[in-house]
Amino acid sequence: MAGSQGTPVGTPRRGARRAAKPKRSLQPKLVALGLAALVALAAWALLVWVAVDSGRSARGGQSDKWAYLAGASVGAVVCLFLCLWLCTVLLRRIGILEDTRPKVQTHHRH
Repeated sequence: MAGSQGTPVGTPRRGARRAAKPKRSLQPKLVALGLAALVALAAWALLVWVAVDSGRSARGGQSDKWAYLAGASVGAVVCLFLCLWLCTVLLRRIGILEDTRPKVQTHHRH
């Protein structure tokens, strides 16, 4: 059986007219997302260290350190959440994770 150009079906010429795959390049927005996630992770580590140190001091009798412990703990939770969220956004934009959220319809039916 012959193809549309007179060549047999299944030969190496089949599909030769496809466009070349685009080259992957470094995208500044993705780099910025990665760096922001890294900064949030570093801030989390610092705040956990401060919380542990403040907790030791507070248990040792320095009652003013309880406020530092509370603030550092809340800040660490926020930084870790931010880091995980930024990593999720980055992985979705790269294409590793799929966006499984339902699509929002803009047209309302009455």
